[in-house]
Amino acid sequence: MAVLVCVTGAGGFIGSWIVKLLLARGYAVRGTSRSAADDPKNAHLWALDGAGERLAMVRVDLLDRPGLRAAFSGCDGVIHLAAPIVGDPAEIVEAVVTGTRNVVEAAADAGVRRMVLSSTISAMYMDPRRDPEAPLDESSWSDLDYCKNTENWYSYAKTVAEKSAWDAARARGLDMAVVIPVIVLGALLQPGLNVSSTHITKYLNGEVATYANASHAYVHVGDAAEAHVRVLEVPGAGARRYVCAESSLHRGELCRILAELFPEYPIPTRCKDEVNPPKKGYKFTNQPLKDLGIKFTPLREYLYEAVKSLQEKGFIQKTTDTKVADKRSPPPSENLPVPISVAKL
Repeated sequence: MAVLVCVTGAGGFIGSWIVKLLLARGYAVRGTSRSAADDPKNAHLWALDGAGERLAMVRVDLLDRPGLRAAFSGCDGVIHLAAPIVGDPAEIVEAVVTGTRNVVEAAADAGVRRMVLSSTISAMYMDPRRDPEAPLDESSWSDLDYCKNTENWYSYAKTVAEKSAWDAARARGLDMAVVIPVIVLGALLQPGLNVSSTHITKYLNGEVATYANASHAYVHVGDAAEAHVRVLEVPGAGARRYVCAESSLHRGELCRILAELFPEYPIPTRCKDEVNPPKKGYKFTNQPLKDLGIKFTPLREYLYEAVKSLQEKGFIQKTTDTKVADKRSPPPSENLPVPISVAKL
């Protein structure tokens, strides 16, 4: 009998890739969704190889602990991704904090071997007093007062939720690990446009004429999925936090690469802030995930993949020069920047 893993938020951007990966490795998957199992939004999951034999979908609300307990029953592991990103601040905080705590308690009740919580880099770096030269590590946490004062409610909620999850896991003796992705890009399996993909669509569709003076870290969605599964699988991988990031760059550099790969689009060439020098981000290390065998995809490759996927799904319009672009393949690996273990966020 196949080992059973439950994935909350299975139909989302990262969740869909995790389900695909688990099925490819022979696992049985029980996915959770706020909508009915036969909702068209989940149709892409049923199209995955192995789904007909080893995928089940259940409708569960994160605030329904008995329902979560039933969803986790018989599972070897739980990968928790489900969380609202936009909406009323109070609703976001309740859903993320209480929902995450419910998932931990239900996983402990069900006796799962390990739970993997998907957090966010904004639960780590949002602290104005942090030393920008110190790489983000397991001890890094966002400042809650700063999150509230700047009205970053999702960051506030995810920070509180992760801290609460650690407290609950320790109290219940649950083996838990946390994967902390940065901005995730790549091919979309789900039918809808996810939030992280809008990070580049606005530069491709002419929505903005300039780019922001900001730096961000990025990672391929397939690598993010692999990180969650690998952390679930490896015996000694529990009880720690893993930064899931491949590389970091300024928005200007991101736009320059996009323009090189897809010159047919009206990608901005000017920064909105023409007074201040380019902003630098925080440093990070992805070595712990590399130690688990993760090999990160280079940025140019998954940027190319992301744009092609957005074209195919109709989220950005193919221009008259698209045929030329279609004949191109991603730049050969030897011409790509070598991923580094310490980068700037």
